[in-house]
Amino acid sequence: MMFEHPDDEAILVLDEDQCWQLLENTRHGRLGLRVNDELDLVPVNFMAADRKIYFRTAPGNKLAELTINPKVIFEADGILSDQAWSVLARGTARVLELEEEIEFAESLAIDPWVPTYKDFFVEVTVNRVTGRHFIFGEHPERFD
Repeated sequence: MMFEHPDDEAILVLDEDQCWQLLENTRHGRLGLRVNDELDLVPVNFMAADRKIYFRTAPGNKLAELTINPKVIFEADGILSDQAWSVLARGTARVLELEEEIEFAESLAIDPWVPTYKDFFVEVTVNRVTGRHFIFGEHPERFD
């Protein structure tokens, strides 16, 4: 089991360190964006480092939307045969522009899923992270 659940509870609320432990060992997530009344949720491959989230992107909707409204939500999760987890990170995204920032992001080896040019690195400064860990089991009957 990844995390010890007190009293064998099925759901564990993760602390900040546990959330970052999971994010630092995960490579795929979803980025939530909002411009005006339009919401988007897009898959990204990412790396977490120094309690920030980094990903690459190309010109298009994602890059345009986070430039218009940099407030984002990021979700990553994992599912195993007997347990699962989900982490949400809320923060502010920005395209990296300084050479030393881009060099750092490049050192993270964030490889695109598909063989396309993704020349822009984005950093999400996280201001709040929350998560849950779940233990699978039989669904309880209400009237046992």
